[in-house]
Amino acid sequence: MRHYYGEFDGQEFPTPDSLFASDDFLEFILSFGEKGLEALDKYQPVDPKLLEELFKQGMLEKVGGRTRLTPRAISAMQNKALMEIFAQLPRGTREGHATRQAGAGADRLEGTRPYSFGDPVSEIDLHQSLRNALQRRAAGGKPGGTPIEFNQDDLELHLVEQTTNCALCILIDMSGSMMRHGRFLAAKKVAMALSALVKQRFPQDSVDFVGFYSTATAVREEHVPLLVPKPVTTHEYSIDIKVPLSQAAKTHQHFTNLQLGMQMARAALQRRSAQQKLMFIITDGQPTAHVEGDTLRLMYPPSQRTALATLREALMCSRAGIRVATFALIEDYWGMDWVEFVDQLTRLCRGAAFYCASEDLSSCIMESYLTGRKAKTYIA
Repeated sequence: MRHYYGEFDGQEFPTPDSLFASDDFLEFILSFGEKGLEALDKYQPVDPKLLEELFKQGMLEKVGGRTRLTPRAISAMQNKALMEIFAQLPRGTREGHATRQAGAGADRLEGTRPYSFGDPVSEIDLHQSLRNALQRRAAGGKPGGTPIEFNQDDLELHLVEQTTNCALCILIDMSGSMMRHGRFLAAKKVAMALSALVKQRFPQDSVDFVGFYSTATAVREEHVPLLVPKPVTTHEYSIDIKVPLSQAAKTHQHFTNLQLGMQMARAALQRRSAQQKLMFIITDGQPTAHVEGDTLRLMYPPSQRTALATLREALMCSRAGIRVATFALIEDYWGMDWVEFVDQLTRLCRGAAFYCASEDLSSCIMESYLTGRKAKTYIA
């Protein structure tokens, strides 16, 4: 055995417990989801104070004998993801994130308009309003030394850009292939970062979540960190399975049912009263499952039948006034069929398509939301 001797730098040698600090704990849960929490119930640390500290910090709680994340832990995950993403954004985009310093809520334009009851007094143009009051006093023949009196007709406001509120639904592909290349972890991080961004900067906006696999499910915000892709349960080359929709839970779960996911997202967005409605789809392949009446159909290789069923739902989303953006993950992209399907969906919805790798997903989605969420209208 060979030995190497060097100068001691004063740092303690790492132990398993020291490598499981608070930030590492958050990343651990994000990576392994619900199974990570189950592992904590069986975890026997060398130093029992490790888990005690997490409970003391309010990150964990016991419910029915099982370990659960607290709202504080979820908030910490969201904010950590948001800060990571903003650090990667181009300077011009990330400058718009939340800050404790005061700033303008909208950009001012050239010109003014008369004040109306209920307008924000912060946008009053003092110079133009003072000029109006002086002109009215001169027209009334009052001497220059008399006090200046304002009335409502003197007041004028700056013209500003006004933004509309937005309802966003994020569809996360939970099929088996999302386990590869860190795709699912990237999708969860961007979903949580958008939640934090909306709370901090756009409280008038809303974010809903839908996970789609062989079927689809609405996901509550606090459950996003615990999501995991569905495990692959068959490796047959060719599959065509029909299952009653009521028994869908008994069949393979790792297929991709974008049709049902979009249908569920459309219903969620239609319940929102926002002026703008957006649908962000994060996926890594063609749909391989769809619903026909009361029957779930799983088909692999991807079929034209599934593609058409999905495109019909996309058309319904477009007719409902929902703008659709598809973020296609391409680490192991290998064929033109998938690109053709995404292009068809994009043309049909008059939406947008983004082809990116997992490491670029967060900045791609965040920039799309920050730059595309607004429909600028001008108050005149």
